[in-house]
Amino acid sequence: MKPILSEHFQHREPSGIRLAQIEFMKRGEAVEAVNVAIGNVSLPMHPAMIRRLAALGAPDSPFRDGVVKYTPTVGLEETRAAFLNVIASSGFPVQELHAQITDGGSQAMELILLGVCGPAGSGKRPLLVIDPTYTNYGAMAGRTGRATVSMTRTLGADGRFTLPSVEEIERLIRRHKPGALLVIPYDNPTGQLCSQEQLRELGSLCVKHNLWLVSDEAYRELFYTGGRAVSVWGLNDREVPGIEGRRIGLESTSKVWNACGLRIGALVTDNEEFHRRAVAENTANLCANAIGQYIFGALAHEGRSELAAWYERQREYYRGLLARITGELSRQLPGLIVSTPDAAIYSVLDVREVVKPGFDAQDFVMYCARSGAVEMEGRRYTLLVAPMSGFYGDDRSPNPGRTQMRIAYVEPPEAMQKVPILFRELLVRFEAQRS
Repeated sequence: MKPILSEHFQHREPSGIRLAQIEFMKRGEAVEAVNVAIGNVSLPMHPAMIRRLAALGAPDSPFRDGVVKYTPTVGLEETRAAFLNVIASSGFPVQELHAQITDGGSQAMELILLGVCGPAGSGKRPLLVIDPTYTNYGAMAGRTGRATVSMTRTLGADGRFTLPSVEEIERLIRRHKPGALLVIPYDNPTGQLCSQEQLRELGSLCVKHNLWLVSDEAYRELFYTGGRAVSVWGLNDREVPGIEGRRIGLESTSKVWNACGLRIGALVTDNEEFHRRAVAENTANLCANAIGQYIFGALAHEGRSELAAWYERQREYYRGLLARITGELSRQLPGLIVSTPDAAIYSVLDVREVVKPGFDAQDFVMYCARSGAVEMEGRRYTLLVAPMSGFYGDDRSPNPGRTQMRIAYVEPPEAMQKVPILFRELLVRFEAQRS
């Protein structure tokens, strides 16, 4: 007899953002992959963080003797101060905020679900999300036995996603009685930017129906439309009476700070009891990565004007890259719908107008990972992208993601320049062999 896997494991498949890479790694031939399936940033970290990384064994380093001890579960005081300094550098008050360090933003998601939703397996007080939404929220909900309920945005031919109306959101709240509403202001996967006014409207709904307002701000300051940064910390009781004490924010070193591999994030809230209980819950995990905390802690000592200059350099880099690649994608493949890149580092590509009926983005992704190849400059390349079906709730039929893929603007510019041609050539070849 074989041992029996849990039901959860029996049905667990890789995340759509890792799927192409996993399949490509099984490939035995000499092909290079341009991997834009996952937001694995290839830019260097902030200089202050690089200096700490380079000097881990220096006389003033806490690791100089080779001893790496647990930190407090809540995180190193310096690292918590660094996240609050970062929020303050965008112009938001932090005096009443509590920060807890986590193993990347994903662990913060898990703690949020445990803290705002009903009991495991009950389906009560689900997390209300706006589809398409980042796949890890669904994955963490499944892992913890918590439920999600979603409302769907639609990608128009102009590359813009429609937002659900306040009336539609309110109908869903009344029907499903969620525990919290999730918003990703600098949106992953769509690249859409939520305005401060829209965030204010959502906050008002949360107060009216007694929900937590959860804001995933991993990409704060990565916006390309001018104006000021948007944040849940820009809401207060003067504008939205009752909003204070129900705000939860998710932070990460991965994107704005180009430190994906540090696996350091933060769960920030203005609710002292939520903070205290979240730390208690996380004592089972002991603490986050001590070395990663130390490296990011360098930003506790950076001035706000210097941090503002860093944000502008990041924006300038992505603004130009996004404009070039999205323009070239549209030129290479007329009829392709490319989502407008107003924020974050992603675009959604919808091929519904340029493919034959029956197209499935996951089949195309597997073709590219397993066998697809294009010769360029004397070398063979393929393209790894993320199928979008998993970014929509399971009850979507038909699932809009069947003709959609997400690309991340994370490869070096010379590699990103290959993306439009690779996408066109691989799509044409895939369609030609599909009967």
